[in-house]
Amino acid sequence: MIINTGSRTDIPAYFSRWFYKRIEEGYVMTRNPFYPQQVIKYRLDPAVVDCLMFCTKNPEPMLARLDELRDFRQCWFVTITPYGRDVEPWVPDKMRVMDAFRRLSELVGARAVGWRYDPIFINDTYTLEFHLEQFERMAAYLSGYTHHCVISFIDLYAKTRRNFPGVREVNAAQREQIGRCFADIGKRYGMLIRTCCEGTELEKYGIDCGGCMTQPVVEQAIGVTLNVPGKHSTRAGCDCLIGNDIGMYNTCGHGCLYCYANDDRKLVEQNMKLHDINSPFLVGGFQEGDKIKEARQMSWLDGQMRLF
Repeated sequence: MIINTGSRTDIPAYFSRWFYKRIEEGYVMTRNPFYPQQVIKYRLDPAVVDCLMFCTKNPEPMLARLDELRDFRQCWFVTITPYGRDVEPWVPDKMRVMDAFRRLSELVGARAVGWRYDPIFINDTYTLEFHLEQFERMAAYLSGYTHHCVISFIDLYAKTRRNFPGVREVNAAQREQIGRCFADIGKRYGMLIRTCCEGTELEKYGIDCGGCMTQPVVEQAIGVTLNVPGKHSTRAGCDCLIGNDIGMYNTCGHGCLYCYANDDRKLVEQNMKLHDINSPFLVGGFQEGDKIKEARQMSWLDGQMRLF
């Protein structure tokens, strides 16, 4: 099975010491985001965890101790966009993140690291031409350190509209031009472009529209095939393996205006004050009335090697 760390928050960027403590102790507790007193206990044991899935805007805090994960297979996605602090207020300098990306790739292998350039939006500052220019510059710098890049266009959730007033969807003509140009750039720099929940309209440009964290993507990252039981995505039209997430919403400190995982900055700050490196929970600890359930965990490995 897969342990996902990044659909609800950014554990590598903000909670790396806690995560390594969980690895050391061999288990983690996570609350159901909709029914908080329902608690799941996961074993963090390579005998049953086939892959640790990381999604982050800053892998650097994890790198010095990455050897502590040597017994686990890993799949990483690092989001690097060209937006400034007007949109991503507390994301580190992008050159620093790209350098950390390259070091991560050297440690775990290029096949285990993917670049995310998303979400894409267009306005008077971040124009279509700006995206095409910046994407090529970044692709050139990351060439050889990854084999694929995931793109998606901004989704206007209610909280996104509230936190990012005036943001607009990318229209069909803009999506077509971005898809065609990004696909050409990807070919020049040895990267397959993938989309995330964007339908199939860009397939004609050679873009993989099958999803970003699907079974084939994970298998390529870890080098073996899996027998995955049932469906593990929670979104319609998505085949990604995004279940078993140990994160918590409203805990990511980056403050990105487009974020779907945070409601507001004040709540994030309150939750981050409750973080305890020694707790099995990301935020807080055990509470009266908690109903703790041991996750049913088993390896999905089928023993077949996968050629990349």
